[in-house]
Amino acid sequence: MNSREEIKAIVESQRAFFKTNTTLDLSYRIDALKKLKAMVISHEKEMEEALEKDLGRHYVEAYFCDIGSIILEINETIAGLKKWARPETHFSGLACFPSIITNVYKMPYGNTLIISPFNFPFLLSLGVLIPAIAGGNTAVIKASSKSVHCTALLKKMVAETFPSNYITVIDGGHDVADFCLEERFDKIFYTGSPKVAVHVMEMAAKNLTPVALELGGENGNWCIVRKDADIKDAARKIAFFKALNSGQICININQVAVAKEIADDFIKELKAAFNKSLGNDPLTNPEYPKLITAGAYDKCEAEAKEYEDRILFGGKGNRETQKFEPTIIYPVTTNEKIVNHELFNPLLPIVPYEDDKIDELIEEISRREHGLSLYIFTRNKRWAKRMFATMQYGGGCLNEVCVHLMVKGVPFNGVGHSGMGAYHGHAGFREFTHSSTVLYGKTKGNLSLREHPYSKGAEGKMRLLELFER
Repeated sequence: MNSREEIKAIVESQRAFFKTNTTLDLSYRIDALKKLKAMVISHEKEMEEALEKDLGRHYVEAYFCDIGSIILEINETIAGLKKWARPETHFSGLACFPSIITNVYKMPYGNTLIISPFNFPFLLSLGVLIPAIAGGNTAVIKASSKSVHCTALLKKMVAETFPSNYITVIDGGHDVADFCLEERFDKIFYTGSPKVAVHVMEMAAKNLTPVALELGGENGNWCIVRKDADIKDAARKIAFFKALNSGQICININQVAVAKEIADDFIKELKAAFNKSLGNDPLTNPEYPKLITAGAYDKCEAEAKEYEDRILFGGKGNRETQKFEPTIIYPVTTNEKIVNHELFNPLLPIVPYEDDKIDELIEEISRREHGLSLYIFTRNKRWAKRMFATMQYGGGCLNEVCVHLMVKGVPFNGVGHSGMGAYHGHAGFREFTHSSTVLYGKTKGNLSLREHPYSKGAEGKMRLLELFER
């Protein structure tokens, strides 16, 4: 664990390094990204083992969710960086004549702080580091103290690959995070809960530091299954997603709203899907992940106990292994506690609604804080498109779950209580750079329209200015 003094020294060394302008060189950034990729590939086995120890993740899930995604992101960034970083050239307009050329430069912020969570300890640290490097910044990564093995490995890998005055990893709890936030960074990127995000913003405000936030959403992400949906397909995909990382995913489904007309059939298919993917005893299935800490397990178990009379599937756990079964809770109304906060576990409340009253459900969802994701299962594509075009949420899928996160060339972001700012690909580069507009003036042939005395030829000047406006 780093002390306040050590963190201050790290930040000062990174500030001094940034001022050398070394990171402004595109070839330096591309070389750093290649080193990052080589680092991930060479430590792939160790990363899989660390993810298994911390989260009980199977190596296939570890590669799919953390390792492979990082490599794809690096590849996309290396391929696009020269184009993204190229200064834009604009026509200045007749009002600026004869200075008709203006450039917009994509400048790095400088020294950045990345605060990453436990649930995807490599993806949500190195995945954010990628655009930070691409933008020409230095970076301090404050990794989670909960994912002990992953954080230790992350710290080791980065120290072996990069000098600490360029990129470094800091471990420790909330006190260490506060030591970091007390320092003056030029950009902060935080992934986590809305409650902690408020604290991050308060600390950042003292130095007017711009902040990007990727949050889970205060009321959780909704999934809507209409009566015309392919319920077998919907159940299979929802079961897969809820079991993934044992529900510890910011874009995961928090609750499913199901049309009453198909609720019984949907729940039957959902049970079958869980059984098919995890077997009759998920707690002994080595492919099924665990909850990150005993505290997270206790919280999950306690909430399940509150609804034990409505548990239709699952409901059991093993505190020693920190595994808790995927648990279907039905029926649940929209005003109950369990659908008014982010769960971050394998509990799955099912909220029945009357399909011909779907507008009332949409109105209820829209009154709440905006989710990070919205998932809709229906054959009515026109209705779904209208919902996606009018509701407020981070991103989503029609008749699918989670894979919008994997699409290249598009931003990933939240809105309101699910976040601000965006990253992935070009969006990440933009997040970690600021645009500097520079007009290149001429020393000869300058018009005197804007200069005093205005009274001299005032009428003619006004007519010329009016022409510029048109």
